[in-house]
Amino acid sequence: MFEDPLLIVVIAACLLVVVILMLGLGGFARGGDFNRKHANRLMRYRIGAQAVAIGLILFYVLWRGTGN
Repeated sequence: MFEDPLLIVVIAACLLVVVILMLGLGGFARGGDFNRKHANRLMRYRIGAQAVAIGLILFYVLWRGTGN
């Protein structure tokens, strides 16, 4: 299962989304100067990373669904 390089890339993209989400939630929970400076930037990064992750997931499903 983990010999498939595309699956590893998909998992890495999903983990990146989780890391960015946790950074944003941590900054929001703490509030203060960090949240004011970086909240919108982290949200934009998360949305971009999610879009890439979803695209990779769809590509993986289509690729593996063709019988390869």
